[in-house]
Amino acid sequence: MTTRELGLVREALSAAGMDISYAYEDLIFLEHNGFLLQFSDNPHQLAILINDQANEDELTIAIALLQAKGTELGLVFGHGGRYRLNEADDGNIQIEFL
Repeated sequence: MTTRELGLVREALSAAGMDISYAYEDLIFLEHNGFLLQFSDNPHQLAILINDQANEDELTIAIALLQAKGTELGLVFGHGGRYRLNEADDGNIQIEFL
């Protein structure tokens, strides 16, 4: 079983002015869904997944700040691709990784 450093991630996010809205398995959803985080097999490395509807230029500063705070805590936030949110017929949200 892989250990996940959710406490350290929460600390890095808080220091960068962000907060977790929901964590499910290896995914961390943020209050604003411009991007989300995904744990890897290494508990200190996470992927940043960008919402395909977000303006990536607007996220640049927030992501850079998160990466800097993560480095201070021994975490690595790397680029992990893009995703899309879709609402299913039953009202649930589906995530499609691109």
